[in-house]
Amino acid sequence: MRFASRSAAVFPEPQGDRRHRLPAWLKAAVPLAAQLEQYSPRWLAQDAVAGLAIAAVALPTAVAYPEIAGLPPAVGLYASILPLIVYAIFGSSRQLIVGPDAVTLAILGASLSQLLPAGSDEQKVIVSAVLALTVGIMCLLSAVLRLGFIANFLSRPILTGYLCGISLTLLIAQLGRLTTVPLESQGLLRPLVELAGEITRVHVPTLCLGLGMFLLMRLLRGRSPRLPAPLLAVAIGILLSWLFDLQSIGIALIGEIPASLPQLSVPVPQGVELDDLALNAFAILVVSFGSGIVTARSFGAKNRYRVDANRELIGFGAANIACGLFGGFPVTGADSRTAINDAVGGRTQVAGLVAAAVLIVALVALTNVMKYLPIPVLGAVIASAAVDLFDAAQLRRLWQTSRPDFAFALIAMAGVVGLGVLKGVLIAIAAAGVYLLARVSRPSDALLGCIPGDSHAFYKLHREPHARPLPGLAVYLVQGSLLFFNIDYVRDRIRWIVSRLPQSTRYFILDAEAVTTIDSTADAVLAELVEELARRNLRFGIANLHGQPRQLLARSGLLATIGPDMVFARVEDVARAFHTTQPLP
Repeated sequence: MRFASRSAAVFPEPQGDRRHRLPAWLKAAVPLAAQLEQYSPRWLAQDAVAGLAIAAVALPTAVAYPEIAGLPPAVGLYASILPLIVYAIFGSSRQLIVGPDAVTLAILGASLSQLLPAGSDEQKVIVSAVLALTVGIMCLLSAVLRLGFIANFLSRPILTGYLCGISLTLLIAQLGRLTTVPLESQGLLRPLVELAGEITRVHVPTLCLGLGMFLLMRLLRGRSPRLPAPLLAVAIGILLSWLFDLQSIGIALIGEIPASLPQLSVPVPQGVELDDLALNAFAILVVSFGSGIVTARSFGAKNRYRVDANRELIGFGAANIACGLFGGFPVTGADSRTAINDAVGGRTQVAGLVAAAVLIVALVALTNVMKYLPIPVLGAVIASAAVDLFDAAQLRRLWQTSRPDFAFALIAMAGVVGLGVLKGVLIAIAAAGVYLLARVSRPSDALLGCIPGDSHAFYKLHREPHARPLPGLAVYLVQGSLLFFNIDYVRDRIRWIVSRLPQSTRYFILDAEAVTTIDSTADAVLAELVEELARRNLRFGIANLHGQPRQLLARSGLLATIGPDMVFARVEDVARAFHTTQPLP
């Protein structure tokens, strides 16, 4: 209730006639309907201005980003319009803007290189559309199966490292566009070495234009972050090209862009294995949805409204399906455009609809102007976006707060830079799995005791200096479930503790308050421990058993072996049971 009231403070519900409220099923199926039901007329101006600002940033991005995956610029425009409209209808975030994303396009480019090593532009467009359809269908299936938790699979350290790796990869990839020197080497250092060997082939006017636009965008980013720096760079590049005929001095231009709206069609790929297609689509899904939901939740938390991960799967799925059916490519949440939306004051997805309308006008009316855009300016736009992806502050924070987290971030980053973007996805997923196992395979634990004179509460002995163990009794707390991959560690910890107990200790109690799950492997090891402790003249007991562990231990017979007098509902009952025969010091 507290959360709901805070949300209402940011997006107040109008005080109108409640008889005209929309039915609940409609608001559940179409979140935009719930936003419009609460819509205040004074928000319209804010959403309209935000929509214009979003379009100003989205237009150069839509033209530049397809180059990352080797796709024509028109496809980027298609992928920037329909997903905006569809997500605005079905997405749960009030502010998230979906569309072309540098990370997703980097993975898409790697996927196209694997699926179509020598494919034409037409084949790449078709396979990109199929990948968007496949990603969309996977999103919807995941929503039906309530798999929104996959958003948490890539931890923040892993995602930070992965995005930093993508940033470095994109920066290196722009060297060719900024210098006109074709580079064949892969990785981080080898392209730089190759470029140094070909330094005499660098086209100086191209390099000067690209670096100038890059420095301009970085300056505007630092001084006036609300200004659409990519749009200004694109506008200046087009103006210079038109005034000084840059093509005549060897600076390449983007060329003709089809001035037509996307057409509905079902893409049919040729010469592509379905299993390879599905695997690449899954890689795109994991990373694109992981980064998209992080953006959506971040702005939801900032503005105090809830973003549902399963609802977002529907929004992303519908956006990708629409994009695939109209000749686009996989899309996700765009953090830069979402940040612009929030900074300018966008309140609802009406801002996204306004941005889509402006982009439609641009697609129909401005393509004759966009053909003058210099290629090095595109490279500068992508390079500037890549710099924004590199989160040095977060890496520094990880180094200061958690060295293991920092190490996992470096593993993900090295996987992308050293093995390529697509393999980097697998490295990031594997690192996330290792990260998770490392966290849960060595659960925290503690010995518990009471403060003299008060046997009704237990404290961790290493935290409460006044607490003492009960005479003849050891109470051991393990903070995590007992499963096949951590039970050996817990067994060794118990053996180590038992070997150091006073000779007068006769009872060993496991506090299972934090043990929500026990599997059959852990049950077998606990049975061995019961026998082992019995040979040491120690009786084993359990307190605070949850439902699943209690049922499993009862079915296995372990509770019967322990005896009902050694199974306690609460750890406080242990103190009462033994206080009658063992006085506190």
